[in-house]
Amino acid sequence: MKKFKMKLFLTGSILILLLTGFYAGTSDIYFEISKNLELFGRVYKEISIHYVDEVDPEQFMRAGIRGMLSSLDPYTIFIDEKKKEDIDLITNGKYGGIGISIGVRGDDVTVVEIMDGYSAQRQGVQIGDIIIEAGGVLINSENVDDISSLVKGEPGTTVGLRIVRNELNDTISFDLVREEVIVKNLTFAGFYPENSNNVVLKLSNFSRSASDELKNTLRELKAQKEIHSVILDLRNNPGGLLDIAVDICNKFIKKDQLIVTTKGRDDSDLKSYYSMEEPLMGNTDLIVLINGGSASASEIVAGAIQDHDRGIILGTKSFGKGLVQTITPLSFNTSLKITTAKYYTPSGRSIQKVDYSEDSDVIKTDGLESELSFLTDNQREVFSRGGITPDTTVDYSVNGDLTRDLLAKGYFFKFANYYYYKYPTQEFSQLDDQKLLSEFNDYLKNDNYIYQSGAEKEIVKLINEVSVKDPKLADELKAIESELEKLYNSEYRLFEDEIIGEIKAELASRYIGIEGRFVEQFSIDTQIQTAINVLSNKDLYNNLLNIR
Repeated sequence: MKKFKMKLFLTGSILILLLTGFYAGTSDIYFEISKNLELFGRVYKEISIHYVDEVDPEQFMRAGIRGMLSSLDPYTIFIDEKKKEDIDLITNGKYGGIGISIGVRGDDVTVVEIMDGYSAQRQGVQIGDIIIEAGGVLINSENVDDISSLVKGEPGTTVGLRIVRNELNDTISFDLVREEVIVKNLTFAGFYPENSNNVVLKLSNFSRSASDELKNTLRELKAQKEIHSVILDLRNNPGGLLDIAVDICNKFIKKDQLIVTTKGRDDSDLKSYYSMEEPLMGNTDLIVLINGGSASASEIVAGAIQDHDRGIILGTKSFGKGLVQTITPLSFNTSLKITTAKYYTPSGRSIQKVDYSEDSDVIKTDGLESELSFLTDNQREVFSRGGITPDTTVDYSVNGDLTRDLLAKGYFFKFANYYYYKYPTQEFSQLDDQKLLSEFNDYLKNDNYIYQSGAEKEIVKLINEVSVKDPKLADELKAIESELEKLYNSEYRLFEDEIIGEIKAELASRYIGIEGRFVEQFSIDTQIQTAINVLSNKDLYNNLLNIR
């Protein structure tokens, strides 16, 4: 009997220890939260009331919130009431506006894209128009960030816009009606090459409507003719909604296959997402294009396609964002976007590149896993950490320094505006490449464009350094500089295909619209062209996927 009581006492003691241990651990964190909230509130109050200069209480608190969140990862952010429209855009892919995209070209705030069907297009705003006033506020490159809040607003309201065009010769005022603008996720979808059975899909976002756009577009294209292969272009797609990424995968991956797994702080907070329907595209050959701008939801899609050997990943390594965010509404029309989980591809790999816990006193974790090897369904080796590595790496970049310089200074864009207003009735299909190159060269000369190669820049630097110490050497260097200047014409000829490709891509957007611009760009896009070549070689395609 005494022995039984001792066992009961010991068992009871262990139970009490377990319970008190759990309670102490839980109470510790709440005690720390309570203690530090009180401390934070006291500091905030004392500074707000007693600081030598008057402090804006709201901005002071917002600064404190931003500072606190900056100790975590860059994706955990506070979204104030001024950015509410950004939440609608992220989640629903729509906002109240006039249907334009803007960018800074030189010192000018310029319309770079017109969306089909909205008031800006219907009332005659054009690509290349320079915005000088919006909503009664003068606009320049220094306050370009204000345009979004000035132009966006409740559908049905109006906003005044004043622009200049035609080489600054015309000033035009518009009174534009704001509408509910639905941002297109599929910025290009069509058969390319035109007479082929290959479809190119350029997916730029993963907002709420992306999956339906893709499904409806594929059905329309299938109604035109049979689709033999698909190039899904996710380059520079920064991501979006996780469930939409899963739904996009549903269109290509077999039913009941794992797409992605997310893991939160606790082991119990684990979710696995599977394909729930028969794929719309079945076993159609597939290539997914990625690059360093492909992140988050783009990497979920690429990772699932790669791990199941459903298609070939082509391009350059993706961004490496393996974190999932949740948007939580707060009071006073504000929100908190917080990282709540990490995601893992079907093979079990995390592709997160940056370890935000490293050297952090705030985040308590073991950090990222080291680079590990995993296997796809066909036993191909893939690796964790640092993004998705393509099955075949193909770079796409501008080769000529001259071309890069012209792009950076906006000359292709400016010349397209000049040419379009000079020849408004020109048939795009009748453009002569050599005449275009000649006219573009004349345009550069009239604009006093000066090109300095890397070698010339170094020579100028040397001349400045030795001109006082050794004038004779400086004169010799100037003679070399003069000879280097003659290389401009030879470089112009060497990269004329690249230059004419950029010119015609810009002109296409003026004469035949944004889809025409994509088609022209494809002709000089080495990744698109390589993808087409791979799809036309079935043995190579199967070999890359280890299909026997």
